[in-house]
Amino acid sequence: MEAAIGIFDSGVGGLTVAKEVFRLLPSEDVVYFGDVGRTPYGGRSKEIIKEFTAQDIAFLVEQNVKLIICACNTASAVAIKELASNYRIPMIDVIRPSAEAAIEKTKSGLIGVIGTSATINSNAYALTIHDIDPKLKVFSLACPLFVPLAEEGYIDKEATFLIARDYLQTMLDVEVDTLILGCTHYPLLKSIIANVMGDKVTLVGCGEEAALATQKILTEQNLLSSKASQQPSPEGAHKFFVSDVPEKFSSVASRFLGQDVTNIARVDISKY
Repeated sequence: MEAAIGIFDSGVGGLTVAKEVFRLLPSEDVVYFGDVGRTPYGGRSKEIIKEFTAQDIAFLVEQNVKLIICACNTASAVAIKELASNYRIPMIDVIRPSAEAAIEKTKSGLIGVIGTSATINSNAYALTIHDIDPKLKVFSLACPLFVPLAEEGYIDKEATFLIARDYLQTMLDVEVDTLILGCTHYPLLKSIIANVMGDKVTLVGCGEEAALATQKILTEQNLLSSKASQQPSPEGAHKFFVSDVPEKFSSVASRFLGQDVTNIARVDISKY
């Protein structure tokens, strides 16, 4: 197995990032770790979030990965920048690529961000956007019910549409022209969100942008898999690790990825 791309998240949401990596870089091997035993990270102290994130990184480094994607918005906001400086492995968070894409796409300068309460309270997206362009206006909104709806498979229900319409009325009122889906669960609800927001609003998915950033770094650093140049190019190998109960993870993961996920191993993450 060639050096793989490592992806970690506090739970299952990061699988939407993995799905985009599989799509964009089909020849790459991927190691995914979901810390489902300690999810969610939001609401915990910064010290604990940093401790958990450091353990997640240490586990992936032990897997000899060549790049790490932090697919957790909370860890991206609180911990990854500081911890990445301790390693020579390139690391990508899910916030900056999305912020940069939204800045590039907006025409009106009015950008919306939706996410979990923890992510919105961190103000990470707004701070990142204003760090790049202080003139832009950012409107942030917590949509806490979206995560359980996505995990329970309520992706095409009338109730979900009504909840989305109620949440997103604020974004319609302020007339954003670009909306960042600032939670890795939200791509499962993308069609409903798009329906509510209308075709004049561009949606930016953090998984898509993280995958594009990964492709860019691997290309620039000449780290792309040699399998990509083979004809026909074989698909990469995908390994999944969790910190608790692989069986439950399997059913949710299959829904998120649109394919059966059976090669799952449990890890004692406290050892790291």
